[in-house]
Amino acid sequence: MTVLTPKFGMGASVLRKEDQNFITGKGRYTDDVAVEDVLHAHVLRSPMAKAKFTIGSLDAARAAPGVHLVLTGADTAHLGNLKSGAMQKQPDGKFAPTKDIPILCRERVQYVGDAIAFIVADSRSQAQDAAELIEIDFEDEEPAVDTAAALDDGAPLVWPDLGSNRAFLYHVGDKAKSEAAFAKADRVVETSFKNNRLVSNYMEPRAALAEWDAASEHFTLTTGSQGVHSMQEILAKQVFGIRKDKLRVITPDVGGGFGPKTFVYREYALVMEAAKRLGRPVKWTGDRTEHFMTDAQGRDNVVKAEMALDKDGRFLALRVNLIANMGAYISQYGPFIPFVGVSMSTGVYDIRALDVTIDGVYTNTCPVDAYRGAGRPEAAFLLEKLVDECARQTGLGRDEIRRRNFIRPEQFPYTTQTGRKYDVGEFEGHMSLCMERAGWADFDKRAEEAARRGRIRGIGMATYIEACAFAGSEPAHVTLNGDGTVTLAIGTQSNGQGHATAYAQFVAEKLNIDIDRITVHQGDTNVLDKGGGTGGSRSIPLGGVSASRAGEDLAEKIRKIAADELEASAADIELADGTARIVGTDRSLDFSAIAKAARQPDDLKGFGEFVQDEATYPNGTHICEVEIDPATGGTLPVGYWIVDDFGATVNPVLLAGQVHGGVAQGAGQALTEDTVYSEDGQLVTATFMDYGMPRADLFPDIHFETRNVPSTTNAMGIKGAGEAGTIGSTPAVHNAVVDALWRAYGINHIEMPATPLRIWSAIQEASGEG
Repeated sequence: MTVLTPKFGMGASVLRKEDQNFITGKGRYTDDVAVEDVLHAHVLRSPMAKAKFTIGSLDAARAAPGVHLVLTGADTAHLGNLKSGAMQKQPDGKFAPTKDIPILCRERVQYVGDAIAFIVADSRSQAQDAAELIEIDFEDEEPAVDTAAALDDGAPLVWPDLGSNRAFLYHVGDKAKSEAAFAKADRVVETSFKNNRLVSNYMEPRAALAEWDAASEHFTLTTGSQGVHSMQEILAKQVFGIRKDKLRVITPDVGGGFGPKTFVYREYALVMEAAKRLGRPVKWTGDRTEHFMTDAQGRDNVVKAEMALDKDGRFLALRVNLIANMGAYISQYGPFIPFVGVSMSTGVYDIRALDVTIDGVYTNTCPVDAYRGAGRPEAAFLLEKLVDECARQTGLGRDEIRRRNFIRPEQFPYTTQTGRKYDVGEFEGHMSLCMERAGWADFDKRAEEAARRGRIRGIGMATYIEACAFAGSEPAHVTLNGDGTVTLAIGTQSNGQGHATAYAQFVAEKLNIDIDRITVHQGDTNVLDKGGGTGGSRSIPLGGVSASRAGEDLAEKIRKIAADELEASAADIELADGTARIVGTDRSLDFSAIAKAARQPDDLKGFGEFVQDEATYPNGTHICEVEIDPATGGTLPVGYWIVDDFGATVNPVLLAGQVHGGVAQGAGQALTEDTVYSEDGQLVTATFMDYGMPRADLFPDIHFETRNVPSTTNAMGIKGAGEAGTIGSTPAVHNAVVDALWRAYGINHIEMPATPLRIWSAIQEASGEG
C-alpha cells in the first residue's frame, strides 16, 4: 500500500520558508534594529581573575567626547542581582547558598571579564575610549582555576566566606545497594577523564537595545533570546522590582542560541537602567572576544566512573564521582545541569544499582550553564566511554556487551534508578541497522588498506538515550486574517531551527493551505502573555502538537462560518487551497470572504494546548570511523552513520539539518574545541585563532536515517531531536579515536579534545620514543 505524504503536512520534506530572507540579507537581528537618537554602550571588564579593586576619579571619563553616562557598582546597587533558582536539595535536605551575579561588581572581581563599569556615549568607539580613562587599582589574589583541584587542601578560595570552593553536594542513587553489587562483582572496570569546557560560538554575538517611556514608566528591551517571557520575568521582578507589564521584551531574528542565549545577562539590565536615566535609547553590542569571556560556557566536568560486572559481562552497578565546575558565580540554571545529566546515568542499559556523587565547585572562571544537551551529552559520554572500556577488559565485542545489557523491548515501560520513565525503545534494532549501514563487519579490510598507506583506523559507536520535551505545555494561537492568510503566535523562539516552516506545516495540514500563507509570530511579550521559550528540544514535541490542535480548532470555526454562509452542514464543508467548499460541488468561499463573514473576532481564532506529563526519550546509535596519521597525530573522520529513533518525523529536511549541526558540535568537542585558562586565570583561548572551532573539512558525508518507535508520552508520537546529534556524536567520535590507538599501540585513553599533539604524544610514549 502506498502512503501519501501531504504536500505541507507532517512528514513532508518542505524547504525552509525563512531562508529566503536570510540568504538575501533581509534577516533582522538585534544590532540591525535602528531607532532614533540611540546611544551606544561599552562594558569595562576586569583584566584580573581575582582581585579587590577601587575606582579612581571618573571625571575624565565622564568629560570625554560624546560620553553621556558612566555607571559603576555603586550606581547600580539598587538593582537586584541575577539569581539562580536551580539549586537542588543536598543529602542533608538543605539547599546550598548561591553566589549571585551583581549587575556591576562592587569592590571585588571574580573572573577575567567580570563587569566593572558601563559607559554610554554617542558612539561605541567613544565609549571604549572613555573606558580607558578610568583608573582602577587592583589588589590581585591567587585564583582557583583548575576544576579537579578546586576542593584540594590549600586551594585558593573563590569565596572565602564559604570556607570551601564547594558550591553544592548532590547524591543520586542507593549507596548501600551499589556497594552490595560491587562486593559480589566478578570484575570492576573504571575510567577517569575530563569533559572539556566549551564556548558556544553562535554566529550572532549578543546585543541589547533598551527604550524608556517616561510618561508610562515603561521599558522596551530588544535582544536575542531563546524566549522573551523568562527575560521579562527575571528583569522585571528580580532586577528592577516592577510589574511585568512595565517591560516589553522583543526578540527579532536570532543567529544561534544553543542554550546560552536563554539566560539574562548584565548588559540587558544595564541598557535599561541607562535608557531610563538618560531618556534616550541605549544599545550595547558585544564582540566575539566578549562572547568568549563572558557568555555562559558549557561542560567542564572531572569524572571518575566504575562499572561492576558479573562473569557474563552484565552490568550490575554504576558508581560515579563527578566534579562540576560552576565558574565564579551561580548562573541561571547552572546547578541543574549536572543534576539533570545524572538523571540519565544508566542510559540504554538495564543497570539495577547506582551511586552518583556530584560536587559543584566554584572557580575564578566564566560561569558555566546549559550548552546544547545540557548535561545529557556529559552523561552519554561518560557511559559510552566506560562501556567501551568494559568491552576491552572483558574481551567481548563492543556490540555484544551492549546487546547483553540493553533494556529489552518487553521491559517497557521501564523506570530507571533515577526515576526516569522510559515508555518505549528498541535499542538493539537501531544499533544493528547502524552497524549494517556502516559496514562494521568489513572494518578490518579497511583498516588493512589504511595500514598499507601508513595510517591507522578506528571505528567507534555510541548508543544513547536522552530526556527532552520535559513535562509541561506550550500554548498556540492561530488567527485567520482579513486577507485570508493565517498567523500563528507561540511562545517558543527560533534560533535557526526552522520553526517558521515546521509550525506552519502543522497548521497547513489542518487548514489545507500553502505554508507561505502562514506567518509564525514569536518573540514579543505584547503578543502573548506567557511562553516557555526554546530549550530541551521542547518546541516541536510540545509546541507542534499545540499548533496542530490550534489549526484544527480554527478549521472547525471556518467550516462553521462557511456552512452558515453557504446554507450547508459543517460536516459537508471541506477546506482546500484557501477555500471552504461544499463537498462535491463548486460552491465555495475563500478564506478572506470567510474572515469578512465572521460575526465575532473570536470566530477567527483557534487555540491549542497540549500538556505533557512526562519527558520524551529520543535514542539512537552513532558510528564514526576515523583515520589517523601516526607521524602527525592528525585525525580525520572518514565515515559517519546514524540511525535514530525520534518517534515521528515532522520534516526530514529540517531533521537532518538539526542532526548534522549537532554532530558538528559533538565532534568539535571530541577533536578540536577546548576552553583553556592559564594558572593566573587568563582565558588563553579567547579568539578563533586559539579556540579550535571544527571546520567543514573535518567531516565526511553523514549517513542519517530513522528507525522510529512512536512515543506513547507525546500525543503525536514525537520525541524531539534538537540536541540528540550532540549527545550521540562526542562519544562515537572519541571511541573511534581510542579504538584506533588501542589496536595499533594499546592506548586505551586520551583526553578530549584529541588534538594532533595529544595523539602524537601518546603514540610517542607508547612506542617508547616519548
